[in-house]
Amino acid sequence: MYRGREGQWAWLLHRLSGLAILAYLSIHIISIGSFIFGERVYMAIHEVYDHWLFRLGLIAIVAGVLYHSFNGLRVIVMDFTGHGIRYQRHLFWATIVITLIGTAYTAYMVIPRVLAGV
Repeated sequence: MYRGREGQWAWLLHRLSGLAILAYLSIHIISIGSFIFGERVYMAIHEVYDHWLFRLGLIAIVAGVLYHSFNGLRVIVMDFTGHGIRYQRHLFWATIVITLIGTAYTAYMVIPRVLAGV
């Protein structure tokens, strides 16, 4: 089931996406908490978030959240049904396709705003 096949890639991507989500949420909580230092500090931090690079990073965050959530559902199906292992490869590729579709839609919505400077 593993050894460089879909199961191993699913496991690795699940761990990496989980770490990325943890990092994003940590930064988000710290930036929201910066309000205790005053409005000026809070606004200075959030002006950095308006940079185009951070906006493109939203695409990566959406990809990570989509993959992590749908792969989590895949793991649940594999663990709690008798048919999960049989369809493991199909479920992995379905997770990838859903992630790519959601990421493409997010890019479609975000990139024009980045290019327009909004």
